[in-house]
Amino acid sequence: MQSVAQSWLVYRLTGSEWLLGVTSFCSNFPVFLLGPVAGVVADRYDRRTVVLTTQTLFMLQAFVLAWLTITHRVATWHLLALAGFLGCVNAFDVPARQSMMIHMAGKEDLLGAISLNSAAFNTARIVGPSLGGMMVARFGEGICFLLNGVSFFGLIIGMLLMRFEPVERGDPEAPWKHLKDGLRYAWREREVRALLILCGTLTISIAPVIVLGPVFADRIFGRGSMGLGFLMASLGLGAVIGVVSLAHRTNNEALPKVALVSTVLLGVAMLAFAAAPAFALLLPCTMLVGFSIFRQNASTNTLIQTVIKEEYRGRVMSLYSMMAVGMLPLGSLTAGALAGLIGPRFTVALGGCVCFFAGLNFHRALQRQSSQA
Repeated sequence: MQSVAQSWLVYRLTGSEWLLGVTSFCSNFPVFLLGPVAGVVADRYDRRTVVLTTQTLFMLQAFVLAWLTITHRVATWHLLALAGFLGCVNAFDVPARQSMMIHMAGKEDLLGAISLNSAAFNTARIVGPSLGGMMVARFGEGICFLLNGVSFFGLIIGMLLMRFEPVERGDPEAPWKHLKDGLRYAWREREVRALLILCGTLTISIAPVIVLGPVFADRIFGRGSMGLGFLMASLGLGAVIGVVSLAHRTNNEALPKVALVSTVLLGVAMLAFAAAPAFALLLPCTMLVGFSIFRQNASTNTLIQTVIKEEYRGRVMSLYSMMAVGMLPLGSLTAGALAGLIGPRFTVALGGCVCFFAGLNFHRALQRQSSQA
C-alpha cells in the first residue's frame, strides 16, 4: 500500500516521470552502496537483533511519512529524504533476513521456504496495491502510510517470539579484511558470479515496468490510481503463481534451467507489455512479468544459498541484495530519462531486449561450467 501511495503522491505533486525514477533511486540505491558493509554486519553480529532493529526503523519511517502527508506538510524533498532513509535501513535488513532462512528450513527445504516466503510477500502485493489504490482515491495517501506503520507491530512481535540456534562464528577479522575476503570469494566461485550477474542485469531490465507504472495506468490508459493498484496487483498475482509452482520441488539440479527459461520468458512478457493496445491486455502481460521475474529470483536465491559456505553467507547474500534490489536505482534513473526521450513504450521494450541478452550470457556460462565439470 505504501509503495503505491508513495508513487502516486510523487506523481500527483510533480507530474514528473524523472522524479518517479529519482524516488525509486533514493529507495534502493543505498542497498547497492551499503550492501558490502551490511554483509559484514550480518556475518559478525546476531542477525535476529539486526532484523528487529531494521523493522523498528521501517515503522518509524512510515509514521513520519503519514504525519507529513496527513498534516499537508509533505514536500517532494521529504519524500526523497525518507525514501533514502528507507533504502539505508533496507540495505541491512535484506542480507540479515535472507541469511536466517537456511537455519530455519535446512538445505533440503530451502527452495520451498524461499518460494513460500516470496509467495507470502507477493500475496500481500496482490491485496495491498488494489487496496492502496482504493484508499488513495477515497482517503488520500497518508492513510496508507499510517496503516503500513501500524502493521510493523505484528512483524516485531513475530520476531520476538522466534528462537534460533546460535550461529558459530570464527575469530573476527578486521572489518575491512572481512569485507575483501567476502568479495574475493564471490568472484572466485564461478556459479555464484554468473548468478549474481544474471540477477543484476534482470533487475535493471525490469525497472521500466515498475517505475513507469503510473504513466501507463494514468497517462496512456487513463485509469488513475485505481489502475496503478490493479497493475501492481497483477504483478503480484503472477509472482505468486510462479513461486508456488516451485515450492514443491526438492531437487535443485534443474534450477539453472528454470532460471534461464524464466529470463527468456521475462523478455517476451516485457515486449508484450510495451505493445499492449488496451488496459485489459496490459494486465495479463504484467502478470507474466511477475511470474517470470520472481520465479527467476527464487531459483537464483536458492542456488546461491546452497553452494556458498556458511562463513560467507551474510556477505554473499548482501551481494545478492545489491543485485536484486540495489541495481534497481540504476534502472530507475535510466528508465525515467529514456521515457522522456523515446517514450515509455519503447523504454519497456528496450528492457525486454536486455533480458534476451542476459539469458544468452547465462546460457554461455552454463555451457562453460558443463564443459569443465
